[in-house]
Amino acid sequence: MIPADPPRRIVELDAYLAALPPDQRACFNRIYCASATVGELVAPEMMHAWIVQQFGSVDAVRRQRIVKITNRITLEGALFNELRARRPVEAPPASADVEETIRNISGCAFCHPHDSTPADTFGRIRGKHCVTASNVAKYDGWHAVVIFDEHHPLRFSLEQVADYVNTAQAWARAAYQADPDACYPLFLWNCLWRSGASIVHGHAQMVLTRGMPYARVEAWRQAAQHYTAAFGADYVADLVGIYHRLGLAVEHGAATLLPSLTPAKDKETLIVAPHLDADLLSAVYHVLRSFVDRLHVRSFNLALYQPPLAETPEDWSGTPFLVRILDRGDLRSGASDVGAMEFFAQSVIATDPYRVADALRAGPPAPSTGADLEVGAGASPHPSH
Repeated sequence: MIPADPPRRIVELDAYLAALPPDQRACFNRIYCASATVGELVAPEMMHAWIVQQFGSVDAVRRQRIVKITNRITLEGALFNELRARRPVEAPPASADVEETIRNISGCAFCHPHDSTPADTFGRIRGKHCVTASNVAKYDGWHAVVIFDEHHPLRFSLEQVADYVNTAQAWARAAYQADPDACYPLFLWNCLWRSGASIVHGHAQMVLTRGMPYARVEAWRQAAQHYTAAFGADYVADLVGIYHRLGLAVEHGAATLLPSLTPAKDKETLIVAPHLDADLLSAVYHVLRSFVDRLHVRSFNLALYQPPLAETPEDWSGTPFLVRILDRGDLRSGASDVGAMEFFAQSVIATDPYRVADALRAGPPAPSTGADLEVGAGASPHPSH
């Protein structure tokens, strides 16, 4: 049950928490440490005109309210200050028009994947809207590129998104059959150059590793297990409950959308779901289209955390499927969106998660419908050469 009048801005969080009933405040404090501070400065008179032009008023920068939130369980954290979105950036903007750049890519290898990309030793997996290739410069021993039939990376329907994930899952099963020691999958989608993608043409990736899950996937799993051991409560259930009480959770069938209180970068949204099914696939599409169509995101990172394909020493009971999606900033900017704070301390965030929640509730302006949402639908049941 969401209490009356949850906050509408992250800077109101501390006052809201102080008014919560003791049991609800204790649940929040088990998972999060939240605090607010005010940063003050004295601007010389000669700066005033520039400050007004850049930030709206001198008072806006004179006293800046900053909220710090840390997840005690996962040790992820963020510092929120909306003024960061208006700070000056001296790196020169990219001169090329983004749409023109996407349109005019010449000699695109991914437009002809069968002739211009390698196959895995077991062949390729063909979906309805994509085909796999073996990554020519691999993250890991098993590393596929899921190449979309659609060249433009921001044009995707619900059916296409579902097919990309399903085809990646079919590839993982084929790779596991070829190498049963490799059983820990990770689905990734890097969109356009700010995200780290080296190819403009729409594509995702799937990797399969041995020995143990990738470090951050395992950190998530262990954190949930340690929470249960320490407090006798389900971490994900408590987490979702907190987001509901704060007015941030958005239900989408059996999946729940959580605009993160501790985002790695701006607008990060978590999707938690008990199964990789139509609800989760639809939720991924809903978040991506809301990002692109309502929040004007053009470059993003997405990762899907999921259990292994075989029995392993780790305890995965009660661990949900988790999708993480975040914005990588303006494609026209020559400045990096990460610095020493992000690498070595705590993320610095300009976007209020309540703004993200509003966009997710509104959803894509013109949602499309699609079939074949069940896992495996649309992907060839057997690898082909």
